[in-house]
Amino acid sequence: MSYIVGVDVGTTSTKAVLYDEHARILGQASRYSQLFRDSTGMAELDPEQLVENVVAVIREAVAQVDGAAQQVAAVAFSSANQSVLLLDQNHQTISRVITWADTRAAAVADSFRQSLSAESLYMRTGTPIHPMSPLIKLMWLQQAHPDVMTKTRYVADIKSYLFYRFFGCFKVDISVASGTGMFNINQRDWDADAVKRAGITIDQLPTIVNGTEQERKLRPAVAQALGLPATTPFVYGAFDGATANLGVGALHENTIAITIGTSAAVRVVTDHPVIDPQQRLFCYALDKYHWVIGGPLNNGGDVYQWAVNQLLDGHMTAQNREQRYARANQLITSTPAGAHGLLFYPFLGGERAPLWDADARGSFYGLSELHTRADMLRAVLEGINMNIASVYQLVVDLVGKPKKVTATGGFARSSIWRQMLPDILDVDVEIPNSFESGCLGAAVMAMQSLGMVDDLTAVEDFIGEKRYYAPRPTQADVYQRILPIFTQLESIMQPGFKMLTELQGQLADAANDEGH
Repeated sequence: MSYIVGVDVGTTSTKAVLYDEHARILGQASRYSQLFRDSTGMAELDPEQLVENVVAVIREAVAQVDGAAQQVAAVAFSSANQSVLLLDQNHQTISRVITWADTRAAAVADSFRQSLSAESLYMRTGTPIHPMSPLIKLMWLQQAHPDVMTKTRYVADIKSYLFYRFFGCFKVDISVASGTGMFNINQRDWDADAVKRAGITIDQLPTIVNGTEQERKLRPAVAQALGLPATTPFVYGAFDGATANLGVGALHENTIAITIGTSAAVRVVTDHPVIDPQQRLFCYALDKYHWVIGGPLNNGGDVYQWAVNQLLDGHMTAQNREQRYARANQLITSTPAGAHGLLFYPFLGGERAPLWDADARGSFYGLSELHTRADMLRAVLEGINMNIASVYQLVVDLVGKPKKVTATGGFARSSIWRQMLPDILDVDVEIPNSFESGCLGAAVMAMQSLGMVDDLTAVEDFIGEKRYYAPRPTQADVYQRILPIFTQLESIMQPGFKMLTELQGQLADAANDEGH
């Protein structure tokens, strides 16, 4: 028996799953990662904690099967996209990991978006101009922290840093490189003009490799910590969005994949680059033969978690997590679709697609004295899904109507949410029983790298049981009436986001001054 380990290095958690050669789950482990945030828009991770968590979850997952450590055929990675980590000449860290969720470069993004170069850059790189983009982060760092950039010799990301720590090489897979805003999707290499705009040189960036490339010489101390032979192949894999699509078998234009976890995304895989003329969607290379087209959303399960914590009364919030969510779901089912005309805009953390506006802020719209706590909870869940529906429609408009929609992520643990998604999209939705599509996608890339499968479509044999949800006509009709209103009001509110964000910053500064 040989085993494959799929590792998913996310923004707030790291997971590892041990599979056999038939992709059956035999062991799994996860570790929480602290996301450092503040009122400036900072969203950073401790690189040491990331490394420790990756080592721990691999070791723990493998240890769940006696003797598996000596028979691990490969370890493969899925990782969060659009991170920046600054290193000195000895590859030592001189910053924390600046994640995709960091919005401090918002002003730089706004300014550059107005330039004549912005559209040309997007057309070459497929990366929207937004603070999430490592290119924009680096432009901001050059302005805000020139002293740190002077010390910077290498610019890494989560994955290239992990592989450096494990193997002493500085490489990154093509899909992660493609999400930096500095990768030319036509030439499939670093874009010289974009790199220059970032204020760095190409030799400061990792070497780009295919996601199926292997490293086989673990540093002795790392091998000992992992409990694996030093010759165990480690496969680069892809960014989490690409592996999530792969993990649910969404490898063709006729299948749209939706992921809803802490954040969310809508994606489709094509065999050629597809660029949105209005710059609303990304286009990233998955490998030499596939591109991922789609839109990422900042606001998913984290917004629902906020609502549950804030909208239940004190007695309920004192209960454990499972009881809180059970009570919230009970309240939601007590009020009808449409929450009696109450809308919720879920932009608690700014927004990427469809707005690409780091200043976006959330709101209830249409609130009256007749609305209840239950209406507000339902409106929050509906608002998250309506926002996803707006991005889904952008993908459909660009690539075409799919034959199949598949969805995965932590949302699938909620029976209410599983049914609400097809009701709002007004399409049938297929949901695999396994939530860890990123780990499975990485594992299948490892299998292809090892020659265990011919191509990535082999994942279709491994997905396992699925559940199918059809839209309910009555609820779908309500949502189809609401969605145009939701979109129209959103466009009306958007011009005020920047003013409100500036006011919030001023009030926060005043409160801090008073506190001192």
